[in-house]
Amino acid sequence: MIPVTKAYLPNKEKYQLYVERIFESGWLTNNGSLLQELERRLAEYLGVKNIILVANGSFALQVAYKALELDGEVITTPFSFAATTSTLAWEGLTPVFADIDPNSFNIDPTQIERWITAKTCAIVPVHVFGNPCDVEKIQSIADKHNLKVIYDAAHAFGSEYKGQSVLNFGDISTLSFHATKLFHTIEGGAVITNDDELAKKIRLMINFGITGPTTVESLGTNAKMNEFQAAMGLCVLDEIETIRRQREEIWQAYKKSLNHLVQIQQWNEYGENNAAYAPVLFSNEEQLLIIEAKLKESGIVPRRYFYPSLDTLSYLNGEQFCKQSRDIASRVLCLPIYPNLDFKSIEKILSIIKSDEKK
Repeated sequence: MIPVTKAYLPNKEKYQLYVERIFESGWLTNNGSLLQELERRLAEYLGVKNIILVANGSFALQVAYKALELDGEVITTPFSFAATTSTLAWEGLTPVFADIDPNSFNIDPTQIERWITAKTCAIVPVHVFGNPCDVEKIQSIADKHNLKVIYDAAHAFGSEYKGQSVLNFGDISTLSFHATKLFHTIEGGAVITNDDELAKKIRLMINFGITGPTTVESLGTNAKMNEFQAAMGLCVLDEIETIRRQREEIWQAYKKSLNHLVQIQQWNEYGENNAAYAPVLFSNEEQLLIIEAKLKESGIVPRRYFYPSLDTLSYLNGEQFCKQSRDIASRVLCLPIYPNLDFKSIEKILSIIKSDEKK
């Protein structure tokens, strides 16, 4: 089987060396030495000021909302993974959807202001498939209406905007380090901010608000990353440039061969594709379903990221209709992309998609 993605597993011996350090120290969690090392290295690699590692990407979002003391309505995108919206609802916030740009797949800044009310407290855009949002227009809207901006950057590890990390924009950016991501720690995530005081507050929050053996200063939760996760992250980070190069080669092969058959996501002119995903957009849902079925018959498993459009979720009890998001969600298919996906398999995928053109 060829899955849509596959977790990158580093050299076993290297990982075992880190595990031996964990056994020698007996320190399994609570800000261990491996976690501290990973935070330092990630901050340097990504070019960010404060990065706080957490247990998963959903915790990263939830901690961000709590740290900024959000209350009320939050404007976000309907075209994303369910966690973007479910974390808002879980924290008692009301998601309000602004439709997307059909070319970039990102939230359309021109649609944001129409949904701002007296109850609006923040904007939560997503850098969809790693594609940088129009961060300057979004910040201008936020400044005008005194709103916080939290970027769900789960797909944007290594993405840049105008020569710097896209994670440096907004009040907070969050990352997911799930096993299937470009960079992973098995499970995991991170909260990124340029605000030192906010970073200090977040570090306190992810460990129950505990400041010492007998002192608890604030409300908190257990969102800590453990040492085994950090060990995996250190191993993967050692090989991240190889991972990115291999994914880029696969994406370029798809793009070159399919550019005339499908629509390709329009990348931000000031950004560079990080090859985190390989989305292609078919002319209609019927064509997508035919291609998807043919691929699966051949043991190839693509994925309808992101389907369904989040404005259709029943548990939100919303009445919004996001035309562009529903349309894109019905036609987009992510093709397999991961290191060591051989070109024989890529050619097989391409031939199946191209076979539909000959009819």
